[in-house]
Amino acid sequence: MGAKVFVTRKIPEEALKELEGKVEYTVSPHDRVLTKEEIIEGARDCEGLLCLLTDTIDDEVMEKCPKLKVISNYAVGYNNIDVETATRRGILVTNTPGVLTDTTADLAFALLMATARRLVEADKFLREGKFKGWAPLLFLGQDIYGKTLGILGMGRIGYATAKRGHFGFGMKILYHSRRRHEEAERTLKAEFRSPEDLFRESDFISIHLPLTKETHHFVNERLLSLMKPTACLINTARGAVVDEAALVRFLKEKKIFAAGLDVFEEEPKVHPELLSLD
Repeated sequence: MGAKVFVTRKIPEEALKELEGKVEYTVSPHDRVLTKEEIIEGARDCEGLLCLLTDTIDDEVMEKCPKLKVISNYAVGYNNIDVETATRRGILVTNTPGVLTDTTADLAFALLMATARRLVEADKFLREGKFKGWAPLLFLGQDIYGKTLGILGMGRIGYATAKRGHFGFGMKILYHSRRRHEEAERTLKAEFRSPEDLFRESDFISIHLPLTKETHHFVNERLLSLMKPTACLINTARGAVVDEAALVRFLKEKKIFAAGLDVFEEEPKVHPELLSLD
């Protein structure tokens, strides 16, 4: 069979079946984030490494796994891999773009609706036995239909999220991206904005930027200060695109209405002050 592959985490059986009969593969027995030492131990004699975003694959890993020819990321993003070093060492790096476009857009909109209608708070309130009946001011949220949705990063997922807002909820679509998205402008009547105007005008902002040196803490105190006090911030991209410390301050001081986060700056750690908020 020849080539050996190390898989850093348990993945669906259907995916592993793709490897059967083609390579000799080993899956980590630990269903958790591996240490660097565990990754090196598992991949030391392998030609292939199938890893996750939570795995840091840097120069040290590649140095100590000299047989590596391919590093495959089980994700769209690949900021966990030192691609420059891999290129220098002649190692191919691959990812999985496109496979989770609609899935992630669904999640982004689920977070948007949950934050707007305060579903998580209300559920907790009910389960703690505090619900004594309906009241006019109980968990008032924000309407979604007809509001303005700002898309920060109009790529595949950003466009899919914008379509849900436009066709499903009659939302006005604003966006900022490195390049103009002519299809979104034509089909959704999306309007291009500067980052500042996007944050100033939107009722909901959904982040879909890749994490690069340029986008690290792109959503900072300056941009957050432009948001409406009734606005919600949604992030299904990468945690470090947002300055979490600044976000915590704006939420605690009620300068913005809510944040719906699927990703965090130092995963799997979550900012302790975020966890203290409703």
